[in-house]
Amino acid sequence: MEFYYSEEKNVQIIIALLKANKIKKVIASPGTTNVCLVESMRYDGDFEMYSSVDERSAAYMACGMAAESGEPVVLTCTGATASRNYMPGLTEAYYRKLPIIAITATLHEGRLNQNYPQAIDRRIVPNDVSVMSVQLPFVKDEDDAWANNLKVNCAFMAMREHGGGPIHLNWETKCSTIFNMRELPQQRFIQKYSSGSELPIIHTDKVGIFIGSHQPIGEKLTKLIDRFCEIHNGAVFCDQTSNYRGKYRVLGNLITYQEARESPLASVPLLIYIGNVSGAYMQLFPGEVWRVGDDGESKDLFKKQTAIFEMKEAQFFDAYSKGEPGRTSFYEEWKIAYDNILNKIPELPFSNIWIAKTAKSALPPNCVFHLGILNSLRSWNFFETPKSVMCYSNTGGFGIDGGISSLIGASLVNKEKVYFGCFGDLAFFYDMNSIGNRHVGNNIRIMLINNGRGTEFRNYNHNGAIFGSEETDQFIAAAHHYGDQSRDLVKHYAEDLGFEYLTASNKEDFLLNKDYFFTPKRLEKAILFEIFTNSQDESDALKIMNTLETSPRGVAKKAIKGMLGDQGTWAVKKILGH
Repeated sequence: MEFYYSEEKNVQIIIALLKANKIKKVIASPGTTNVCLVESMRYDGDFEMYSSVDERSAAYMACGMAAESGEPVVLTCTGATASRNYMPGLTEAYYRKLPIIAITATLHEGRLNQNYPQAIDRRIVPNDVSVMSVQLPFVKDEDDAWANNLKVNCAFMAMREHGGGPIHLNWETKCSTIFNMRELPQQRFIQKYSSGSELPIIHTDKVGIFIGSHQPIGEKLTKLIDRFCEIHNGAVFCDQTSNYRGKYRVLGNLITYQEARESPLASVPLLIYIGNVSGAYMQLFPGEVWRVGDDGESKDLFKKQTAIFEMKEAQFFDAYSKGEPGRTSFYEEWKIAYDNILNKIPELPFSNIWIAKTAKSALPPNCVFHLGILNSLRSWNFFETPKSVMCYSNTGGFGIDGGISSLIGASLVNKEKVYFGCFGDLAFFYDMNSIGNRHVGNNIRIMLINNGRGTEFRNYNHNGAIFGSEETDQFIAAAHHYGDQSRDLVKHYAEDLGFEYLTASNKEDFLLNKDYFFTPKRLEKAILFEIFTNSQDESDALKIMNTLETSPRGVAKKAIKGMLGDQGTWAVKKILGH
């Protein structure tokens, strides 16, 4: 019988990334649970392998070998107490910042603490044994493979950065005896760059920049991003919280939300990712992603991260902004596509989306706009607002709580500026005590979209909708709380707290109050504008926005998803090359 690489995916991931990182030196100790790894390494022939029966001695041997050669050294042993004997040597390596990789094998987590022999719990290690310890559960599907690949990549980066030191990979094995893989499957290798690194060349003819929630992007960085786009044929994909207001801004949601049309523009060869959590849910299909941030952390939102640039965003864009401006066709294509879809929007039902469309230009210059999770944020992400408006939302934790408190806190910083907010009823009532704060000034304007429930969970495309409106309302959408759209509850509460109260139950009422609510002047009182909408209208409006364009490919994808679910859709995307 011939033996090749183990069939176990974790083994393949570890070995492939060891090779990608040019790590060759291995000290193996005898045992059973690590057989898949050791024999796969032996078959590979690319590793310089040594044997040590005593794991304590093996760890100190690795210290000497790493110190002398300047190269990382792998340690691998079986389960039971074997790995515990690595502790003294790994502690030595930690304080000397030596690049040691301890690879320990474990059985299924369910066996831990159940009196199974040799089932040692090493999920937690002492803080001065490794600079990073990662758990690699058995790979059952593509998500597991992606997650474990990312963990191993991050561990290897940690071994080298900020002085470096030992790392620990604890991989789950079934001790397979099948060694039938003649070649290693291709594994993603993530390279990290810092300020002093030689940076890679951009080879693509178009580049996307994705900006998650971000503090206001100042004039200097805006100019650098714009210059980058002019040199590399770039477009900047934003939502309202991105706070980039340069020449190449695109609100891509309107394009990528078309559920029966898959836009070819969404296939981006290279995507530069800056900022934090985005509420855009933008459907992009990048070939690879470069993450830029001075934290140096991995943020693999699109599962295509290949490089991390640990540097200031301005430094990155400045480094890649040398050369002569060229085409800007990529941005122009996105802008034309956006305008074309925008012009197809029919008259919408009275809803959060209709309000956003109607009021988008009414926000006064230089105001600040806070948006609640999720319906309000999504509704306003379809439409452009004035360039000088800065937008925020609590996308960090992405919960409905605290939005109004955040708005009020921001308003206290500059009492000469007007601060607007738009929140759903559950978010408002969750945080309504905040408007009673005695520091609330007259520079606050709150829109309360009151549909009597968490309408998000009643939308036509939400999982909650499958149960029917009545069943969904009971516990998922939490309907009929807080006065069940009472016309008096908020009115009396707001007025008693010193707010001016406005209300609307239809388009005509809203239009009558719009100009007054959005006046740029500071008024005598803060304003609370309660707008009563209907859940069905909210759902219908969203459906209209999501079905403005169709394509044969998009229709087929939607049909397959309807029949086969997300797994079926994933399979088709694989076939189609996504």
